[in-house]
Amino acid sequence: MSAKMKTNSGASKRFRVTASGKVKRKRNHLAHILTKHPRKVKRRYRKKTYVTSAEEGHMRVLMPYSF
Repeated sequence: MSAKMKTNSGASKRFRVTASGKVKRKRNHLAHILTKHPRKVKRRYRKKTYVTSAEEGHMRVLMPYSF
């Protein structure tokens, strides 16, 4: 009997897998020093986006039981 694989706890807090199998993530650049960014850009940063297909294999290693 082999050992269970561990889910990366940091990744499980930051990413969600959708029903279609895509990995949803938060955008960056919304932590501090926001006075430099226009309102329009800050609104865009609030929206979620998806992890690229190039990184999806890495996500499967980090969260093996989510897919």
